[in-house]
Amino acid sequence: MSMFTRSFIAALAASITMLVGCATGPKYSPPAQPTLQSYTGTTTNSAEAPAAGRSDASPSSRQTIVLGAAPRNNWWTQLQSPELDYVVDMALQNNLSLEVARANLAKAQEGLNAARGARSIQVDAAAGVERRKYGASFLGPEAETFPTFSAYTLGPTVSYDLDIFGATRHRIEMAGASADYEHEQLRAARLRVVGDTVTQVLHIASIRAQMAVVQEVLTADEKTIELVRAARRVGVVSDIDVLQATSQRDQDRTLLPPLNQELDVAKDALAVLIGKAPSEWTAPNFALDQFVLPRELSLVVPSELVRSRPDIRAAEAQLHEASAKVGVATADLYPRITLSSGWAEEGLLSGGTASAWSLIGGITAPIFHGGTLTAQRRAAQDEYQAAFSQYQFVVLNSFGQVADTLHALDHDAEALETQQQALTSADSSLGLTRQGYRVGNADILQILTAQRLYELAELGVVSARTRKLTDTVSLFLASGSGVS
Repeated sequence: MSMFTRSFIAALAASITMLVGCATGPKYSPPAQPTLQSYTGTTTNSAEAPAAGRSDASPSSRQTIVLGAAPRNNWWTQLQSPELDYVVDMALQNNLSLEVARANLAKAQEGLNAARGARSIQVDAAAGVERRKYGASFLGPEAETFPTFSAYTLGPTVSYDLDIFGATRHRIEMAGASADYEHEQLRAARLRVVGDTVTQVLHIASIRAQMAVVQEVLTADEKTIELVRAARRVGVVSDIDVLQATSQRDQDRTLLPPLNQELDVAKDALAVLIGKAPSEWTAPNFALDQFVLPRELSLVVPSELVRSRPDIRAAEAQLHEASAKVGVATADLYPRITLSSGWAEEGLLSGGTASAWSLIGGITAPIFHGGTLTAQRRAAQDEYQAAFSQYQFVVLNSFGQVADTLHALDHDAEALETQQQALTSADSSLGLTRQGYRVGNADILQILTAQRLYELAELGVVSARTRKLTDTVSLFLASGSGVS
């Protein structure tokens, strides 16, 4: 080996070593965790929502927020309804949106496998057939006398990209971040399906509770009509009182058809959530009083929320992918070095064969692309900034959702307590008014008014209890935990 060759190889080795040390593109680092200690501006005892654990609240509405503990898996089981557990399991098994999310995750994982394959040695088979006639300018004047011939080649080729500047590495990083994103999208889909299913079940139970109240009202209307007719028979009141009581009953009957329609729509929506056509499956007859409010609600601290919520983790995966794109765009500004070799059997179609081989080192370096490559790199950097701002927005919005839910639970406890007090007062007022009507100390309008207040109070208790259950579910969803 000549001294020039040795010097050339040494210089090439030194250059490659130096280039490897200059691998391009940013090294991704996850965003710093939030340092907030609470979700709201008020922290009392261990609860974020003080009124959720008020000592003067009724036992059925009293709840305590345990800050720093993640909700357990299958949090919906805390509502203590076997029928709800069964329906949620069906939704997780059959909901079609989960099938879409699973397929997208499988696609992203195969994309990662494909990207990883690029850093391996690439082996291909090559074959060719040609018909050739040499001219005088090839191999000297005598070549013109060579006859026209047919030849072929057949054999493997091997190539390898040294990836000096990390383009392949960053593409693998991109594919991995994309797979992470689809994984979190699947988790988010599972959480969304569970949340929609539980909420729809509570909606069905609430409608049925409202219908039960209306039925009680209609029963009370019939009792009022009997009371008025008895008074009419003894001549204490006129037919006007009977007509007013009858009119009130007929008016109350109009409340049922809209509730029946709302119930049918809710049942159909629940059937679709569990992957069934409404004609194939009928929802159980959920009752509002079959659900138990959890006494303690676990909630992660703000710094851990970024690890538990799938939407935040998905936003971080997109940020990671954008960072890798900057690395790819940066590597495209630098040379690309590849090694390739081949081995083949060559010969004439009419004769024998002989072995041939080649070993090639190649370099491709961008010189002038009209500013395209630098513009692509700037675009990738801008995309990263957009992804970072989006990540910050998702985190901030998540904190807002948790805070809103804590405030809602705070006010729900107070609302349920006051509604129960209003129901007690309305019940007493209605009883006294009916007694007064029997002895002539009250008129029909007072009875109808007291009965209407009682009806509104009963519906108010149903609404307050539904909101309390729904907001409890919302806190589980806002924490992002409990669904693997």
